[in-house]
Amino acid sequence: MTYPIFFKNTPTITLRDPLSNFLGTFEDGIVEFTYLDIVKSAGHSCPTVSGAYLVTIKALELLYPNEIPTRGAIEVSLKGDMKQGVIGVISNVITQITGATELSGFKGLNGKFARNNLMHFNADIDGEIEFKRVDNGKKVTLNYDPSCVKGNPKQQELMMKLMQGIATPLESIEFGKLWQERVENIFKRADEVITISK
Repeated sequence: MTYPIFFKNTPTITLRDPLSNFLGTFEDGIVEFTYLDIVKSAGHSCPTVSGAYLVTIKALELLYPNEIPTRGAIEVSLKGDMKQGVIGVISNVITQITGATELSGFKGLNGKFARNNLMHFNADIDGEIEFKRVDNGKKVTLNYDPSCVKGNPKQQELMMKLMQGIATPLESIEFGKLWQERVENIFKRADEVITISK
């Protein structure tokens, strides 16, 4: 499997998953996610997928500054509707990492380890996405805006050709490289594209 080299250089996310520990899935319940893991699940790499990944990293850093985050113990609220724009894509990325789901997730064992009812849409929050620890109620609300990271001017022209079915094989390859180049630049400028709501 071949993919852009920068995938290997993106930050990883380590969590402790009590359910995985209970069921003997991972030693001590320690699980690690890479951007490549998320891309394989999403089926593609784009500003939305990378943004959701970066927002989750930032939220976990703020909620668990001196400890490993607990998977399945994080409640997530999104301002948008699941059917609106890219909200569904964003929520899917966050679900994969945190385990939080609206209805479809694991319903628990004897009142423990439940992941359903941990994600909410159309939330009344002062920002795009709110992450909250279930154990102590600590929360943080974040926003993601990659508009400051511009794509190569040629990217739009090549996309139009691809959509019209008139792009050459070389133009198709070039478009993909330019598309991923912008994603890489978003990772490099993570501190600029993510803001904390006050």
